[in-house]
Amino acid sequence: MLLSDIGELGLLRELERLGLVSGVEHDAAVLPGGLIVTQDALVEGVHFRLDWISWRDLGFRAAAVNLSDLAASGAFPEALVVTFAAPADTELDGVVELYEGIAEAGTPVVGGDTTRAESLILSITAIGRSECVPGRAGAQAGDTVVVTGPLGAAGAAFRRGAYVRPPIRLQEGRRLATSAHALMDISDGLAVDAARIAERSGVRIEIDLDRVPLAQGAELADLGFGEDYELLAAVPEAGGFHEIGRCLEGSGVGLLHDGAKIELGGWQHFR
Repeated sequence: MLLSDIGELGLLRELERLGLVSGVEHDAAVLPGGLIVTQDALVEGVHFRLDWISWRDLGFRAAAVNLSDLAASGAFPEALVVTFAAPADTELDGVVELYEGIAEAGTPVVGGDTTRAESLILSITAIGRSECVPGRAGAQAGDTVVVTGPLGAAGAAFRRGAYVRPPIRLQEGRRLATSAHALMDISDGLAVDAARIAERSGVRIEIDLDRVPLAQGAELADLGFGEDYELLAAVPEAGGFHEIGRCLEGSGVGLLHDGAKIELGGWQHFR
């Protein structure tokens, strides 16, 4: 069997079944004492193209996608640890600009590693603390499904051969964490990530796509692109956030547009 046969979720299920990983149902690792740790890697040619993004924006992006996982954990960020791998002929000025972009995200870099590689790889570990982590498994029938901001900006930009800077929703995450039954960020597409909450929580999530706020220039199909990094939550009340759906008894995810059922794609690693 190949990774392309089972995808990322299938790989994680198999590793869980074998007892080789645990706690992977959340956006970040939750450790004793409220310590929250998360890690994401950006690989040239997979997650970005240097002819489409500046070094500074790449650095900010790498920090932001990790801070988004802390936001989904209701955490206060404390530090970043950066691993930087690149070809030996990489220009120093570009690397300095990349680290300046990381600094713009507002959380200090306290360590990491550097190494030579055939292509550029940037891996960041973000460390924070949280008093309450809703996770993905607590959504209940009757909950309202909300998002923290407009979706589709990343997909719309990609169609133009560009990237947008991800939002950093740390304050919104801490606010949602006080009441949300389930909370995560939207990194792989609205339908894919909603399905993760539905599966872990044992509920059905129905989303009215006509109520989803779209970013400027975005189309409905862009909701399946991913990389929006807004927060998706199941809450007792909307609380001022954008209400887009509800949790019901059952399983899976249902998407409605103009009253009809439709399907949206999403990003699945290895497929």
